[in-house]
Amino acid sequence: MANNIDIILKYFPKLTETQQSQFEQLGDLYRDWNQKINVISRKDIENLYPHHILHSLAIAKKVNFKSGSRILDLGTGGGMPGIPLAILFPHVQFTLIDGTRKKIRVVQEIADAINLKNVSAKHIRAEELKGKFDFVICRAVAALDKLNHWSTRLVSHKHQHAYPNGLITLKGGDVKEEIKSLPGGSYTEIWPVTDVFPEEFFEEKVMVYVQM
Repeated sequence: MANNIDIILKYFPKLTETQQSQFEQLGDLYRDWNQKINVISRKDIENLYPHHILHSLAIAKKVNFKSGSRILDLGTGGGMPGIPLAILFPHVQFTLIDGTRKKIRVVQEIADAINLKNVSAKHIRAEELKGKFDFVICRAVAALDKLNHWSTRLVSHKHQHAYPNGLITLKGGDVKEEIKSLPGGSYTEIWPVTDVFPEEFFEEKVMVYVQM
């Protein structure tokens, strides 16, 4: 897999010049910040584009966020999946939260550096956050039952997308046991990432959608 913006352009060929520039800048910015504050595995920073940025963008292949919608990236860490998706959807408002202050500092610095106006980075726990969002998104944060518990009160009941509002989380491995731990009657779908990105790296990766 290409370890630069080429892998992004392969699946998103209609990026504007501004979007291409923003994606290109992420490489140096993350490498620089990662030397100071470890937000991406040091062993994997060289695979930033295929393993982290492209992986984050898998969500965009399943849900096309509408202009004006509000998305919460819960436990964003270094800004995944929120920053790549915010580049792709400049007219959607993204709130990125994390309980670790230094990680949120990296997120804000990177968003500012690429002039990403639609990102709000907050050092806050999900339990303390106020507001309503169309979707809660996250990547490798916690077990589904915890994510569901944190997300339920934050999801708006005003639906405007093809999929009803809810939680979309990027996961690895077998998630069937986690799904069993959700409250009875929960509607879920499992979307293999290889359905949208057939690269070998994504073979064990899935997106889990929980309707709310």
